Amino acid sequence: MSEGSTETRAVVVERDLPYPPEKIWRALTQSHLIEEWLMKTEFEPVLGHQFDLNAAWGAVHCEVQAIEPNQTLSYSWDTKDLRSVITWTLTPTGSGTRLRMEQTGFQPDQEAYYRGASAQWPNYFAAIERIVARMD
Repeated sequence: MSEGSTETRAVVVERDLPYPPEKIWRALTQSHLIEEWLMKTEFEPVLGHQFDLNAAWGAVHCEVQAIEPNQTLSYSWDTKDLRSVITWTLTPTGSGTRLRMEQTGFQPDQEAYYRGASAQWPNYFAAIERIVARMD
Protein backbone atom coordinates (compact mmCIF):
# COMPACT_ATOMS: atom_id res chain seq x y z
CA MET A 1 0.00 0.00 0.00
CA SER A 2 1.40 3.41 -0.91
CA GLU A 3 1.90 6.26 1.53
CA GLY A 4 -1.22 8.33 2.06
CA SER A 5 -3.45 5.58 0.70
CA THR A 6 -7.05 5.75 1.85
CA GLU A 7 -7.70 2.09 1.13
CA THR A 8 -9.53 0.33 3.90
CA ARG A 9 -8.86 -3.22 4.96
CA ALA A 10 -11.14 -6.09 5.82
CA VAL A 11 -11.02 -9.06 8.15
CA VAL A 12 -12.55 -12.21 6.67
CA VAL A 13 -13.21 -15.47 8.49
CA GLU A 14 -14.79 -18.49 6.80
CA ARG A 15 -15.70 -21.87 8.23
CA ASP A 16 -17.57 -24.90 6.94
CA LEU A 17 -19.99 -25.99 9.65
CA PRO A 18 -21.94 -29.29 9.64
CA TYR A 19 -25.29 -27.58 10.30
CA PRO A 20 -28.08 -26.20 8.11
CA PRO A 21 -28.17 -22.41 7.49
CA GLU A 22 -31.44 -22.08 9.46
CA LYS A 23 -29.76 -23.33 12.62
CA ILE A 24 -26.71 -21.06 12.30
CA TRP A 25 -29.02 -18.13 11.45
CA ARG A 26 -30.65 -18.49 14.87
CA ALA A 27 -27.26 -18.08 16.58
CA LEU A 28 -26.64 -14.92 14.53
CA THR A 29 -30.05 -13.32 15.08
CA GLN A 30 -31.47 -14.31 18.48
CA SER A 31 -30.37 -11.89 21.22
CA HIS A 32 -29.98 -14.50 23.96
CA LEU A 33 -27.72 -16.57 21.67
CA ILE A 34 -25.74 -13.55 20.40
CA GLU A 35 -25.08 -12.73 24.06
CA GLU A 36 -23.48 -16.16 24.52
CA TRP A 37 -20.93 -15.81 21.71
CA LEU A 38 -20.49 -12.05 21.34
CA MET A 39 -21.97 -9.47 23.71
CA LYS A 40 -25.19 -8.44 25.45
CA THR A 41 -27.59 -6.91 22.93
CA GLU A 42 -31.17 -6.02 22.00
CA PHE A 43 -30.64 -7.12 18.39
CA GLU A 44 -33.69 -7.65 16.20
CA PRO A 45 -33.44 -9.04 12.64
CA VAL A 46 -35.22 -6.02 11.14
CA LEU A 47 -33.85 -3.72 8.43
CA GLY A 48 -32.85 -0.37 9.97
CA HIS A 49 -33.03 -1.66 13.56
CA GLN A 50 -30.46 0.12 15.74
CA PHE A 51 -28.88 -1.78 18.59
CA ASP A 52 -25.85 -1.78 20.86
CA LEU A 53 -23.49 -4.59 21.72
CA ASN A 54 -22.38 -4.07 25.32
CA ALA A 55 -19.19 -5.36 26.90
CA ALA A 56 -17.19 -4.52 30.02
CA TRP A 57 -14.88 -2.32 27.87
CA GLY A 58 -17.70 -0.31 26.30
CA ALA A 59 -20.29 -0.51 23.56
CA VAL A 60 -20.51 -1.05 19.83
CA HIS A 61 -23.28 0.88 18.07
CA CYS A 62 -24.91 -0.98 15.20
CA GLU A 63 -27.66 -0.71 12.62
CA VAL A 64 -29.03 -3.54 10.48
CA GLN A 65 -28.21 -2.66 6.85
CA ALA A 66 -29.23 -5.80 4.97
CA ILE A 67 -31.08 -8.94 5.87
CA GLU A 68 -32.08 -12.01 3.88
CA PRO A 69 -33.16 -14.75 6.29
CA ASN A 70 -30.82 -17.75 6.41
CA GLN A 71 -28.56 -16.14 3.76
CA THR A 72 -27.18 -12.67 4.55
CA LEU A 73 -27.00 -10.31 7.51
CA SER A 74 -25.15 -7.01 7.47
CA TYR A 75 -24.87 -4.33 10.16
CA SER A 76 -22.73 -1.32 10.90
CA TRP A 77 -20.20 -1.76 13.71
CA ASP A 78 -19.16 1.59 15.16
CA THR A 79 -17.06 1.96 18.27
CA LYS A 80 -14.83 4.81 19.38
CA ASP A 81 -13.32 6.03 16.05
CA LEU A 82 -13.89 2.79 14.10
CA ARG A 83 -16.65 2.87 11.44
CA SER A 84 -17.02 -0.59 9.98
CA VAL A 85 -19.56 -3.03 8.59
CA ILE A 86 -20.04 -6.69 9.47
CA THR A 87 -21.49 -8.94 6.76
CA TRP A 88 -22.44 -12.55 7.45
CA THR A 89 -23.05 -14.86 4.50
CA LEU A 90 -24.47 -18.37 4.84
CA THR A 91 -24.00 -20.67 1.84
CA PRO A 92 -25.42 -24.21 1.85
CA THR A 93 -22.84 -26.92 1.16
CA GLY A 94 -23.14 -30.67 0.67
CA SER A 95 -22.37 -31.26 4.35
CA GLY A 96 -23.85 -28.16 5.99
CA THR A 97 -23.13 -24.45 5.62
CA ARG A 98 -20.17 -22.24 4.78
CA LEU A 99 -20.33 -19.35 7.25
CA ARG A 100 -18.45 -16.24 6.16
CA MET A 101 -17.94 -13.04 8.15
CA GLU A 102 -16.38 -9.97 6.61
CA GLN A 103 -15.66 -6.83 8.62
CA THR A 104 -14.82 -3.94 6.31
CA GLY A 105 -13.75 -0.35 6.94
CA PHE A 106 -10.45 -0.52 8.82
CA GLN A 107 -8.50 2.66 7.99
CA PRO A 108 -4.72 2.43 7.38
CA ASP A 109 -4.03 4.06 10.78
CA GLN A 110 -6.30 1.61 12.65
CA GLU A 111 -3.81 -1.24 12.92
CA ALA A 112 -4.77 -1.99 16.54
CA TYR A 113 -8.45 -2.44 15.63
CA TYR A 114 -7.50 -4.54 12.62
CA ARG A 115 -5.20 -6.80 14.66
CA GLY A 116 -7.80 -7.08 17.43
CA ALA A 117 -10.55 -8.09 15.00
CA SER A 118 -8.23 -10.53 13.22
CA ALA A 119 -7.48 -12.22 16.54
CA GLN A 120 -11.00 -12.14 17.99
CA TRP A 121 -13.29 -13.24 15.14
CA PRO A 122 -11.94 -16.83 15.02
CA ASN A 123 -12.78 -17.09 18.75
CA TYR A 124 -16.32 -15.86 18.07
CA PHE A 125 -16.67 -18.46 15.31
CA ALA A 126 -15.59 -21.21 17.71
CA ALA A 127 -18.20 -20.01 20.22
CA ILE A 128 -20.91 -19.93 17.53
CA GLU A 129 -20.05 -23.49 16.57
CA ARG A 130 -20.29 -24.65 20.22
CA ILE A 131 -23.70 -22.97 20.61
CA VAL A 132 -25.12 -24.36 17.36
CA ALA A 133 -23.83 -27.86 18.24
CA ARG A 134 -25.95 -27.98 21.40
CA MET A 135 -29.10 -26.36 19.94
CA ASP A 136 -32.15 -28.50 19.17
